[in-house]
Amino acid sequence: MLAKLRITGPVEPDFRLDVAEAEVLDEAPEGSLVFDGEIPEEGYCRMIADGGTVHLVFPGRQTVEINDQEGWAKLRLRPAAKAPWTPSMLVLDAALDAGGQHMLHTAGLTLPDRDAVVLIHAPSGTGKTTTSLALAMQGFGLCSDDAMILNVASPMPSAWGLPRHVKIHQNTAEMIPLVSPCLGPSWDRNGEQAVSLERLGETVRIENPSARPVAGLLHLARSADSGTRLVAMARTDAMVALAMDNVRTGMTGLLPLQMRRLATIAGLVSSVPAFRLEVGDRPADAAALIRSALSVRD
Repeated sequence: MLAKLRITGPVEPDFRLDVAEAEVLDEAPEGSLVFDGEIPEEGYCRMIADGGTVHLVFPGRQTVEINDQEGWAKLRLRPAAKAPWTPSMLVLDAALDAGGQHMLHTAGLTLPDRDAVVLIHAPSGTGKTTTSLALAMQGFGLCSDDAMILNVASPMPSAWGLPRHVKIHQNTAEMIPLVSPCLGPSWDRNGEQAVSLERLGETVRIENPSARPVAGLLHLARSADSGTRLVAMARTDAMVALAMDNVRTGMTGLLPLQMRRLATIAGLVSSVPAFRLEVGDRPADAAALIRSALSVRD
């Protein structure tokens, strides 16, 4: 997933990750218990905070130790153990944070007529991928259907898409038949297929992972009827909706990284227009509404 972000030549890193196999894992680090429970599809884990260091323990499988203040992480994996996804994402979050950036659970698309992105937020299962592909069929450029990296330190917020596969659901394929050439015959147990950006690029425009100015924020919702509409959204409502899906709390409250993520969300919402996008039976109808709403603000 990160191979496309590789750079050549010497560079001084802001964050260092040490990865190694280990027969014995440190499964009882000192500190305050932040989380203790099951992670869907990954199993039981514990999170412990000890000053500036956070530990995540998957017993018998994997541990990760992260210090976002000092800019390092250590990941240890038992030989032949299946690596859960969550520790890697925590490390990626910390590495991005070291550079003043934060990953948000949003889709991102460039507008057809300019090099600026619109961010589309919604909880999983609401239709981000379907709406994103429908817009891409209408001339928008796909940056990501699920994960965008945001930076609000520049004169205006900018974002780029994490270059990973797009998971297309059977329902999406039925609503947008033009993606059919990208799909194979088999679906996973969730009724999805992971499609590479290269394959999807044969049908829609895929943008490179370059930072672009953010033109607007859309909160996606299912329409109560068959119509598709776009209405202005109060900034406080937009911030609450985005924070609920992107800021994690634990038994001890917000960890420092999560506080900085919340501040980044506040910076985004205070700088760009926010809308509620209610999508009906024809998600492609949203394209004209978005262009019209944002062109007025050029």
